[in-house]
Amino acid sequence: MRRSQINDEILKGMEFIQSFGFKLPPFAFWSPDEFRAKRADIRGILDGKLGWDLTDYGQGQFDTLGLFLFTVRNGSLDALKRGEGFCYAEKIMISRRDQVSPMHRHILKAEDIINRGGAKLALEMFTSDAQGNIDDTANFEVVTDGVRQTLAAGSVLTLDPGESITLLPGNWHAFWGEGGDVLIGEVSSVNDDDHDNIFREPLGRFPQIEEDVDPLHLLVGDYRTL
Repeated sequence: MRRSQINDEILKGMEFIQSFGFKLPPFAFWSPDEFRAKRADIRGILDGKLGWDLTDYGQGQFDTLGLFLFTVRNGSLDALKRGEGFCYAEKIMISRRDQVSPMHRHILKAEDIINRGGAKLALEMFTSDAQGNIDDTANFEVVTDGVRQTLAAGSVLTLDPGESITLLPGNWHAFWGEGGDVLIGEVSSVNDDDHDNIFREPLGRFPQIEEDVDPLHLLVGDYRTL
């Protein structure tokens, strides 16, 4: 992705997020220089990789294969493994119309995916076989807003604004905005995007960036330069 495209998407994303009354934390608006000036005091932001996170999964087709994310909070992986302390995370995300977040599962992360507003959110889902691969024959159970239901392999479930689904480790899922753009909330156990995403196809989690202009705001992948 070009940095100019990333800058434009962040500005559009800010407007879309705030149009639903969701208030971003102060560091969402910091410039790169402000991050550098505060870096000694913001280990929680840097270590938790809180902030802006756009991805085209390394394919250069963001409009059709991509996701817009902002990580609001993220706990400790060590705490998660112990089952105590700060072991949760929260994200706000945008799926544009027909923009697919590709089929994947998580090893450790359990998550609630919530339609926070806009269009319908569509999810295609499978369960895992004994080796962790997609089982394209088995029915499986999911919970939507506390209601358990059984789905056939490859079912596409749609969530209206306000509805949610709970996904457990091993639940394969892809999702997109159906009929328009959708604001998505994610409440989960600790998020580890470096190691906890297993994609059906060989994809990269983070984009390769062409630095054609200066960044307006840093992505979480930029923090290593601090």
